[in-house]
Amino acid sequence: MNRTVLILVAGLLAVGAAPARAQNFLQNSAETINQGNFKIAGFPTILLGKNGGDSQWGVATRLGYGFTDSFDVEAKVAFFDGFKLYGADAEVWVIKGKTDGSGAGGLHKASVDGGFDSTAIDTSVLVSAEIAPKLDLYGGLSLSFESLDDVNDSSFTRAFLVPGIEYKLNHQLDLVAEVGIGLNDDSPNYVSFGLAVYLR
Repeated sequence: MNRTVLILVAGLLAVGAAPARAQNFLQNSAETINQGNFKIAGFPTILLGKNGGDSQWGVATRLGYGFTDSFDVEAKVAFFDGFKLYGADAEVWVIKGKTDGSGAGGLHKASVDGGFDSTAIDTSVLVSAEIAPKLDLYGGLSLSFESLDDVNDSSFTRAFLVPGIEYKLNHQLDLVAEVGIGLNDDSPNYVSFGLAVYLR
């Protein structure tokens, strides 16, 4: 086997380990951050074991700002044992009413201890609606197009169906919980829950 094949095989093994678990999370309803407001959020997250693998706990965080009443940008960082994820998303709120709809796009990098790092383009669509006072139900489709850094022909796609809830504890604090249902072999399931604080 030549050097290129060895690198590719090692890369595919790495995809099956930590990088395959370094996925994007949605963690909000379809409404964007209010104009002029900051968002600080933290979410304990469990990546569920797949094919006999162990589940793993970590923390996903977000820091965002509302630029208009329909557009925000959020930086995102997640920490797990053996790897971390960092990146940013921009979200546009395109449908407003009894049912809200938004679309988002961004990038993230996964840095893996002693392994292959990866880079991804993240996309998502979200729909949400109030189902009780202060309680929104949301559903999203998340797609990430990822490849291992410095490894040719190593691209793969993550696809998740993401149901979640967002409960307004007060005008500055939301409780958010979601489940990521993996739609292909590169997309392990996850559960994430936590708090989002909004500051003027």
